Order: sequence, then C-alpha cells, then structure tokens
Amino acid sequence: MELARQLTWSEERAELFHYRTRDKVEVDAVLENRRGKVVGVEVKAASTVRAEDFRGLRHLAERLGDDFEVGLVLYTGDQTLPFGPRLRAMPVSALWEASVQL
Repeated sequence: MELARQLTWSEERAELFHYRTRDKVEVDAVLENRRGKVVGVEVKAASTVRAEDFRGLRHLAERLGDDFEVGLVLYTGDQTLPFGPRLRAMPVSALWEASVQL
C-alpha cells in the first residue's frame, strides 16, 4: 500500500492500522502518531464522493474526539472538497504531490 511506503520517509512518525467494528464499520487506513493524534483514510475507486463514503470516518471521529485530526477520502477526482469539520475528499494523486492543502 502506498501509505505504508510513504511512512518510511515521512518526517512525522506514525503507525498504520485498519479499523473495523463488530458492526462492520470500517476505515481503510488509520495513521496514529506518537502523540496519539489520528488521521483516517478511505480509498474509493470513483471519480465522485458522497456523504455516505465518510460513514466510517465519522464513527472514528466521534469515538476519538480531539485525538481525531482529519478524515480523508481519496478518490480519482481532481478537487479537494470539504465534507464537514475535519473531513475532506482529496484526489489520490495528492499522495505524490509535494505540498497538499487540507
């Protein structure tokens, strides 16, 4: 997975996890830094994003409170779009860009 490769050179050290509840609420990738701050990432093979695509990220945000930094849905579109507080849809190509604005 590209996120795991990028963690090898990142200045910010983080661990990579998958999140799934008994009720099958999932987040594809959860990055947690040494201070306990979390970024959740969903990956969608679609050129559009819907509010439902943030279901798992919203659940994780509610569960973690202030430790949840941001939830991202990576998709094949070309715009970064807000979907509420601390939730964004971003082009998957942003993984390879030098400077990304959240």
